[in-house]
Parts: sequence; structure tokens; C-alpha cells
Amino acid sequence: MNIQVAVLCDAATDDNGKLNLLGAFDTIYTQQLPAVHPQCSIALRLTFANEDEGARKLRLSFVDADGHSIMPGIDIPVEVSLPGDSHFGTRNFIVNIQQLKFEQPGLYSIDIALDEKTHASIPLLVKHNPPPAA
Repeated sequence: MNIQVAVLCDAATDDNGKLNLLGAFDTIYTQQLPAVHPQCSIALRLTFANEDEGARKLRLSFVDADGHSIMPGIDIPVEVSLPGDSHFGTRNFIVNIQQLKFEQPGLYSIDIALDEKTHASIPLLVKHNPPPAA
């Protein structure tokens, strides 16, 4: 498996195999804690080769800097099957997340694993910028 795109964004769509991204980001600024991000999407574009064929499990884990989950992991079953004349196959995956809550500022990540083996991590920094004192 080769990861072509792994990004956190405001929104994403798949249009007949074309991955469309809107507003990729890696930092959230908040004036209050806990912070709730109303909506975002994890967008992935993965390329599979002949050796990847078969039943696979893609897992997305959203964790804090200590490796603790901030939401339940997302398991996506993937059946990889390539036509005989293909050297690779590409698939897009989009996961929409609503009301994502951050208790503390700091570094978070979305870890991407295939069959329990981590292949990539998308970093996210949550910065606390309290309003100025009046």
C-alpha cells in the first residue's frame, strides 16, 4: 500500500475516483477549553499493488500526544482486487467527523494503519488563545 494523500480538511468528496479537498489544515485555534470543532473530514487516497490483494482492515485512530484515544477508532473493511491487466489500484476514503472535542491544547494525530501496521500519521496542533483580559 502507498499513501498518496492523507489530510485533515474542512470537507472532501469523491467524484468518480477524483478526490476533492476543501480547506486542508493542521492547526486549530480556540479561545476556550474544552474546544469543540464542529465538522471536519479525514481524506485518504491509497494505492494498492498486487501483493495487497485480499481482505484488509484500514484503521483510523485519533489520539492525543500520550497515545490516548480521543474518540473511538474507525475500522474500514477493504477488499483489494485488481484486474488482471492492472499494476495498481487507487481508492479514496473519506471519513466525516462531527463535534470533535479537545479537552486540552497540544499535539494530536490521526494514525493510519492497515492490518494493524501503522503506515502514516496526520498531525494536528490545538492552540489555546484565550481572549485578552478586559
